[in-house]
Amino acid sequence: MNLLNKLFNILNIIIGKILSILMILLILNVFYDVISRYFFNGGSIAMQEMEWHLFGVIILFGMSYTLKEEGHVRVDFLYNNFSAKAQSIINILGTIFFIIPLAILIIYGSYDFVIDSYEMNEISEDPGGLTHRWIIKAMIPLSFIYLIITSIGYIVDNIQKYRKNKKVVEDIEI
Repeated sequence: MNLLNKLFNILNIIIGKILSILMILLILNVFYDVISRYFFNGGSIAMQEMEWHLFGVIILFGMSYTLKEEGHVRVDFLYNNFSAKAQSIINILGTIFFIIPLAILIIYGSYDFVIDSYEMNEISEDPGGLTHRWIIKAMIPLSFIYLIITSIGYIVDNIQKYRKNKKVVEDIEI
């Protein structure tokens, strides 16, 4: 399980670095948009749409990164009072019964959405907007596939934490 956990961690680090680069690109894009709009009375519809696309990708893939980094909001005043073993069980059950079924549902529900967009070669409704809208729509199922992969890694990590805490408890009892 250690090798599997390392692979999940490496994948998460790579995705985190990519998201960091996308965040910098988003900041630069917004900066360009504001400067061109307010100082030069110009701007680009495509650049404005790119802001939304970058933001969407950051949020969609960022939820998986945040899961692995334990950064999601919880009811901490309850969760923090539980033992590490109980926290691991809650994390495993929550992932199996809430995150993974929701991800499967969204993947299933968004598949036709992406295919339809691709088949009709959907583009922006605004003149000068971005083409190939199916690419951004494809990020929905892809990000939830990644969420399932990250969830598996999260489950593996919590199983290891559970076993580690179980061993500590057994050592104390002896």
